[in-house]
Amino acid sequence: MTEAALAQKKCTPCRGGVAPLNSDEVQSSLPQVTGWSAVDGDTKIAGEFRFKNFRQTLDFVTAVGELAEAEFHHPVSINFGWGFCTIVLQTKKIKGLHENDFIMAAKINEIAAGMSAVE
Repeated sequence: MTEAALAQKKCTPCRGGVAPLNSDEVQSSLPQVTGWSAVDGDTKIAGEFRFKNFRQTLDFVTAVGELAEAEFHHPVSINFGWGFCTIVLQTKKIKGLHENDFIMAAKINEIAAGMSAVE
């Protein structure tokens, strides 16, 4: 699936009781979300973003927060400062990764692209 197709999907509620993606599934899903990497033993994914100034970074963080509320799928952490932001995703209910995390990563990438993130 392409990143654009993944970004068109909606997150589905996860109430637990499903197995997280295994390491092979995580590694095969990573190419769908440019710039994201697996961390913490393939139980989380992290993306790093750069911007021209603090205002752009803050606007990006706000947009990601609005997306998280709309999708009912929230980052584990968002760390940001002047010109940078790091986001970590995981499905907390299953203590690992789910397709929802990759959907969110693709949507976050779209937000960054629309805000002229610096490569």
